[in-house]
Amino acid sequence: MSTFIQYGSPIPLATAKRLVEAAEAEAASNGWAMVIAIVDSGANLVLLHRMDQAQYGSIEIAQAKARSALNFRRPTKTFEDGVAQGGIGLRILNVEGICPLEGGVPIVVDDRMIGAIGVSGAMSHQDGQVATAALRVLEH
Repeated sequence: MSTFIQYGSPIPLATAKRLVEAAEAEAASNGWAMVIAIVDSGANLVLLHRMDQAQYGSIEIAQAKARSALNFRRPTKTFEDGVAQGGIGLRILNVEGICPLEGGVPIVVDDRMIGAIGVSGAMSHQDGQVATAALRVLEH
């Protein structure tokens, strides 16, 4: 039996919209212009939202964070921490498809990963804060 969260059915568009709205609210409340990407359980883009004045480079980064969190079944902060430790952790930089920047988080419902969110546009820890805030809508 796997120790990882199992993949589930793809995230519904309505759920993705709720997550994006919550992420945007968190970002706006802090004055951050961000890009928010939601991928489904097959790593396919479901929703991409660029807030006014969010940098264009964050479009690709947000998607990369979401895909990385989904494909490797863990928050991208795990990879950022590994790189920051140096030494053997630097091997992460050689693995294709890993985005070693905080801000990508799996979306888990009923113990199944239905997708992932990726946020980019500010400092990595701020991107992570926005992604985590978005997931709180699933608790209600």
